[in-house]
Amino acid sequence: MQVYFDNAATTALDKAVIEVMVQAMNDTFGNPSSIHAHGRETKTIVEKARRTVAKLLNASPAEIFFTSGGTEADNMAIVRAIEAYGISHAISTPIEHHAVLHTLEELEKNGQIKLDFLRLDSKGNVDLAHLETLLQQNPRSFVSVMHANNELGNITDIKRIGELCEQYNAIFHSDTVQTMGHYVHDLTQLKIDFITAAAHKFHGPKGVGFLYINSRNKIKPLIYGGAQERNMRGGTENVYGIVGLAKAMELAYAEMEEHQQYIQSLKDYMKEQLLIHIPEVSFNGETEASKSLYTVLNVSLPCTDMGDMLLFNLDIKGVSASGGSACSSGSDIGSHVLRGIGADPKRPSVRFSFSKYNTKEEIDYVVQVLKEICSK
Repeated sequence: MQVYFDNAATTALDKAVIEVMVQAMNDTFGNPSSIHAHGRETKTIVEKARRTVAKLLNASPAEIFFTSGGTEADNMAIVRAIEAYGISHAISTPIEHHAVLHTLEELEKNGQIKLDFLRLDSKGNVDLAHLETLLQQNPRSFVSVMHANNELGNITDIKRIGELCEQYNAIFHSDTVQTMGHYVHDLTQLKIDFITAAAHKFHGPKGVGFLYINSRNKIKPLIYGGAQERNMRGGTENVYGIVGLAKAMELAYAEMEEHQQYIQSLKDYMKEQLLIHIPEVSFNGETEASKSLYTVLNVSLPCTDMGDMLLFNLDIKGVSASGGSACSSGSDIGSHVLRGIGADPKRPSVRFSFSKYNTKEEIDYVVQVLKEICSK
């Protein structure tokens, strides 16, 4: 049996997304920057996609900028906002995705900012009282806190963070890559300056994402070379990726409630079965539905002698999962997120992440495989 439980790393393309991308490939090939009919035709489908994304977010199309994915979008927001506003102090968490963490650390290394990390509890929740203290001490800060952690699944109250940032005149950026397409983001209800997304996290294509820049913010491009994206990102647009992103997001919003209920039932079922069949199992991060991504379950296992071999043994049995973020799988240093919350280094952990294409039968198989591995 082949089981794919690594949907937080990437998701399978929805067939409807493939269809609209293929149709665009067949019907349009002009450069959207060209002024002739072929170019205008392609430009039209790009702008239609932008309007679709903006409408779903309750934003203006002028606030949506297509990128190569979440990493580029995070880098652009962080580097250019700190530069544009002359900010010398940044606040983040030690368990951010490396697209955020490494960017901020590089800016600190270069002497551009002083970086403070927020305190976390044992489950990885952000201490908002600590955030307010830091903002009181450094009112004009750049704050970057992800909406949901990609390894633990913890959801952070970005509405409250946005209110604190507004109160202390701080710039607020949130990496929303893991929640985009899975939760409603009504940007009229959030005090936020920048959010980021990647299409392949919600059944769209890889290599395309977007950056939302609130209209009150004015920053420079990260990539120069052309007037594309209203002079904000040089380079010919990934037209077919953009078309796929918009369709995937449209489908995600239309089917969101149904998928939330179904996938949450899978997560609850797996947790229940693991507790039954592997008594010493525990879970990293939050697992309550209101506090955690319904797509992610981070499992800490008692088979301490397995270590790095656990994922290998799962793979042999046809199970694709991750030891944390996909970006650090196979790394000798392990997960910075699990270290950040003080997880037991002797206990191997696996992140299982689910999608609408998974089934309870797959969970039964994986639980049985884990039971066999841990009993050796």
